[in-house]
Amino acid sequence: MMNSVKRIVSVLLISFSACLPLHGQKKKLPLPDAGKVKPAVLDTLSYLKTFEDHKKEYIGRPFSVLLSKMVLIKPQTVWTVPGIHNNDILEKSVFRFYTLNYPVMNETKMLIIWDSPLSYRTVNRNNQLNKFYFSESEEKFYGKQVVKDILVYR
Repeated sequence: MMNSVKRIVSVLLISFSACLPLHGQKKKLPLPDAGKVKPAVLDTLSYLKTFEDHKKEYIGRPFSVLLSKMVLIKPQTVWTVPGIHNNDILEKSVFRFYTLNYPVMNETKMLIIWDSPLSYRTVNRNNQLNKFYFSESEEKFYGKQVVKDILVYR
């Protein structure tokens, strides 16, 4: 019994001493590389809320004006919102700023209400062709549409 206790104590002492640096040695901690500055994480909700807060600058103007001001992040996907009384027209579009794989519950979205309703057929064709991703052709199409209102939400 005493031998097993001595053995355990010896093993613990050896293990503990192996973890300590030798006398005179200093452990060098890695310093952050000054040349590699980590980019700040974008607060998407706050950033997009600034556009909603300044919506007077964009209402009554083409959507391309708003898109041109979005320098930090651009829409990744676009989703249709059918008209209340007529499914052949779209009065609103939801722009998402993440890929399709991002959980919808946590993401920030921008709802644009259009000044004039859009043709469901045209928008649906683009959605099917681009698989809901906000492509260059959709940027041109939506860029010509006039903004009636902006709502950013999570």
